[in-house]
Amino acid sequence: MRLKGKTALVTGAAQGFGLGIAETFVREGARVAVLDINADRAREAARAIGRKAFAVACDVAKGKSVDRAVARVLARFSRLDIVVNNAGISHRNQPMLDVSEEEFDRVFAVNVKSIFLMARAVVPHFREHGGGVILNIGSTAGLRPRPGLTWYNGSKGAANLLSKSMAVELAPERIRVNAIAPVAGETPLLATFMGEDTPARRAQFTATIPWGRLSTPQDIANAALFLCSDEAEMITGSVLAVDGGRCI
Repeated sequence: MRLKGKTALVTGAAQGFGLGIAETFVREGARVAVLDINADRAREAARAIGRKAFAVACDVAKGKSVDRAVARVLARFSRLDIVVNNAGISHRNQPMLDVSEEEFDRVFAVNVKSIFLMARAVVPHFREHGGGVILNIGSTAGLRPRPGLTWYNGSKGAANLLSKSMAVELAPERIRVNAIAPVAGETPLLATFMGEDTPARRAQFTATIPWGRLSTPQDIANAALFLCSDEAEMITGSVLAVDGGRCI
């Protein structure tokens, strides 16, 4: 088991990529805190995963909520080794000036501010215990942006770059920081990215991926498992595109 004895926290873990990551981490020996803004879904996910999963309600865009969630995880597990900042949202695919100020603020709060808030909550613990791992789920949108998603693209570009900057600053304290940049995947956000979920629209998106399909939660979980394991001890500051060749 590649994460035996480790404790991980995964945000947005009640569905999609986050659920796939949480399931895989438990299967590989970790204890996992399943964080999600939807407390009921978090509990359902944790029950389905098994006894090594623990549900915690958390709004990652609010500092007090993040602090409370991390405190609950530490009270339950005593130690935290891995944090996966997976929670994310998008505005609907549309012309950039049609996005409201409220939508813009929410996208940046969930996709960018959350990384700051989580770092503020967990880095002191990592320092005290000699290191840790932070994995941010960015996006190919921050590497090769699609039209109609300008502000979402910008938020994921920030997440990708923040991962590199955090890695440089925290490396002397044995805290590794990496990012995964998934291509569009089979998650609840897909319809938002496309603007509408129709066979024709899916075909258009799939046609931009040389490998010929959308990503799956298991694709992202496999990459997360490696980057968060001790096998990746020399890897920090990387943004790994899990994209079937989309960004080439």
